[in-house]
Amino acid sequence: MVAVLVLLLLPMAVSFSSRIAEGQVHWSQARRDTTHQAPDPAVTPEAVVQVYAARAYSWRGAFGVHTWFATKRAGAPGYIRYEVMGWSVRHGGEAVRISNGVPDGYWFGSMPEILVELRGEKAAAAIDDIHQAALAYPYNDRYTLWPGPNSNTFTAFVARQVPQLKLDLPPTAIGKDYLTDGLVAKSPSGTGVQVSILGLAGLLFGLEEGFEVNLLGLTFGIDFNRPALKLPGIGRIGA
Repeated sequence: MVAVLVLLLLPMAVSFSSRIAEGQVHWSQARRDTTHQAPDPAVTPEAVVQVYAARAYSWRGAFGVHTWFATKRAGAPGYIRYEVMGWSVRHGGEAVRISNGVPDGYWFGSMPEILVELRGEKAAAAIDDIHQAALAYPYNDRYTLWPGPNSNTFTAFVARQVPQLKLDLPPTAIGKDYLTDGLVAKSPSGTGVQVSILGLAGLLFGLEEGFEVNLLGLTFGIDFNRPALKLPGIGRIGA
């Protein structure tokens, strides 16, 4: 029991201390502008699909990330962004947000990283599937920061419907293990299987994800494909 508590709390303490040391501006002043990671539509006629993750705002960033999709059809002048927003539900709206927002913007000051990128024909084939999966998300009227359903639950749900993405969500994507239909599902990458009880306890094995243990919404694991340890709060340590 002591060892389990250490595994849970030590990585979280390190992550939380690092987050506090960084400081935080008010959300209204935090950066949301482009990070210039998305290809410029003016010089990129081909279709593009990207999946992003960025540390959540304020203290939440010590624990997890916010994830979203950005898509651009061939010849389109801009991107469509797909994500789940908690504030929308709190104000009586829908959780799923589909907009023409900045595809690669800072998430309230946090630099996003690209988890997946498809170009050309592969991207074009995935765009309609992403759109249809977003419309089919079953928790459009619900949002719970922990253990889900939240923005990462949405991203994992869409990824399961679009296996060509082979999306390996980071261990800091709390809510990714909150399944939308029963206790057993494909892993988000579509290359394995997982068992989860309301996102609070479960196991996952996939060719892309490796082996993961979920406890209280926190992920521990080993990635064999790109050798790394997966730790709560900290994320990946390795390749």
